[in-house]
Amino acid sequence: MDSTATIGFWGALEQADKTATLAINSLHSPATDVIWQTFSDKEIWFPLYFIVLVFLFIRLGWKKALAVTLGCVLTIVVCDQLANFTKEFFGRLRPCFDEYMLGCGLHEIGGKSEYYNLGFYSAHAANSFGFAISSWLGLRNDSRLRYRGYGWGICIWALMVSLSRIFAGQHFLGDIIVGSAVGILAGWGMASLSRLAIRRLRL
Repeated sequence: MDSTATIGFWGALEQADKTATLAINSLHSPATDVIWQTFSDKEIWFPLYFIVLVFLFIRLGWKKALAVTLGCVLTIVVCDQLANFTKEFFGRLRPCFDEYMLGCGLHEIGGKSEYYNLGFYSAHAANSFGFAISSWLGLRNDSRLRYRGYGWGICIWALMVSLSRIFAGQHFLGDIIVGSAVGILAGWGMASLSRLAIRRLRL
């Protein structure tokens, strides 16, 4: 494939990403803005993380729970640090800093990002899905239950957090898809290492 065709492919993909992002972002309403803003505020979810971790210790015992908790923490560290690297490497502006998106009527919630203007990939999506997967698979070290209800619930929560970033005008759909994929892979990988440690150390 020659360079012209390659540029054409990536250009078409970027335009499709912008179109899809605008389509999703346009579904906002004043009634739902407060919901999306709540899901987008990561500090609000600290109590949820705490409750889940307490539940891990209750269900697994402190030794297994400690291994699973370490896996959850490492998942978020990996997702967050990798996001910082890719943002610098790709240098893609967030929608709220993109003149084309603003000209097409992008709706913003809470104004422009107060942290950074680069957005690929979404650390919110990666962290939320990473925590969801690592904690769910971690709970399954309890052989008594499969925790399917928790799995569905925490993954829906992660999806809502991820979508909120589009409605807030902070990320493109592509940022969310890649971030979610990174989070799922990191969560699965760290949960697998936690399970291996539990088995090897006979916790």
